[in-house]
Amino acid sequence: MKIITTTYENKEKKTLIQEAELCNGEGGMQCVNVYPDIEYQTFLGFGGAITEAAGYAYSKLSKDNQEKVLAHYFGEEGNCYHMIRSHIDSCDFSLGVYSAMTDPMDLEMKSFTLQQEEQYILPLIIAAQNKSGELIDLMLTPWSPPAFMKTNGEKVHGGKLKPEYREFWAEYICRYIKEYEKRGLQVNRLTIQNEPAAVQSWDSCLFTAEEEKEFLRDYLYPSLVKNGLSRVKINIWDHNKERLYERARTIIDQDTASMVDGVAFHWYSGDHFEQLQITRDAFPGKELIFTEGCVEYSRFGTNQLQNAQMYAHDIIGNLNGGMTGSMDWNILLDEKGGPNHVGNFCDAPIMVDTQNDTFEVKLSFDYIGHFSKYIKKGAKRIAFSKYTKQLEMTAFKNLDGSIVLVLLNREQQDLPVTFDLVGKIFHLVIAGETIVTAVI
Repeated sequence: MKIITTTYENKEKKTLIQEAELCNGEGGMQCVNVYPDIEYQTFLGFGGAITEAAGYAYSKLSKDNQEKVLAHYFGEEGNCYHMIRSHIDSCDFSLGVYSAMTDPMDLEMKSFTLQQEEQYILPLIIAAQNKSGELIDLMLTPWSPPAFMKTNGEKVHGGKLKPEYREFWAEYICRYIKEYEKRGLQVNRLTIQNEPAAVQSWDSCLFTAEEEKEFLRDYLYPSLVKNGLSRVKINIWDHNKERLYERARTIIDQDTASMVDGVAFHWYSGDHFEQLQITRDAFPGKELIFTEGCVEYSRFGTNQLQNAQMYAHDIIGNLNGGMTGSMDWNILLDEKGGPNHVGNFCDAPIMVDTQNDTFEVKLSFDYIGHFSKYIKKGAKRIAFSKYTKQLEMTAFKNLDGSIVLVLLNREQQDLPVTFDLVGKIFHLVIAGETIVTAVI
């Protein structure tokens, strides 16, 4: 049995790997019981977003450092990412506002081009796929249709899709997918609209639940079928957790159930882990994919320990609520937390100094790795009970039969634990402000 422990003392990361043995006995006091025979959702994997900002930061590194970054995220000894989310046209983490075409008279999309993506986004996605050694599980998400398709005449500040452009927008999305696939990338997933309930100073577009349902049912799904893309999985919502169930309840019915593969969600409005469980109970078999969360400098600051703990707390709560896949926001950003065309600067697990060809691996990267390195694609969440709410944890069983326990102690005091795994016992002290992964 392998025990991996990460602590953070005096602004220095320390990771200890040790071996322990199981023995016969009973847990008794201070016990955590683990039940591998009781299984829940199947897990798809971990990943992050490759935005234009991430690709730009990557481009400023030397070839040697680019390779190191790829190994950190996509290598066998790294965080083992194999899921990527990227944007259709520009988002806030782009160098500016752009669309693949801007001519409303070009009904045949002859002017459609991915010239913008070919500079920074596509090279990084392709490099990540090459490093991974397998087809990346790729999700695409639109932040806004082109300005001429919208009621406010601009990509930013919300607005809505004009009804007369619904069919054309669906075809535009399909064209985007097909252009990606011409470059050897397989788009497996699609969300209909990023944060459809938010008017943002950056690229945004409003969809009510009824509008999203109608667009899905009458335009997007038929267009995917028409273009031979019916295998692309569609996830609805793609916004904060607190309205997850309401959105799913409104959109998923007897007409759309076969069109909706899952519900995507973000973390910006708080825990709401119960929303995942409610939605899973109501719609068993649907994907529940975390598609975005980041440390916004305007809200959370730069305390590495607190930010890393926030990641782990959210991942644990989401997994226990029924999450089936987890994708962080930007995998890379520059030293300012961008580029971002509206100054919405954020932290990322790896930050690049674009002036000096260096990068910093944040504590959040290591905390994410406590999950992503060891909970493999196809793993099943399993049941457990624990003696105290001060200990946050989740438990999974991989396809090879190995058991993974991830334990987070955000308190300052140590927590002694006796683990009972179907009559097999081991003892462990979870030090204060520490994350531990046990692989059995």
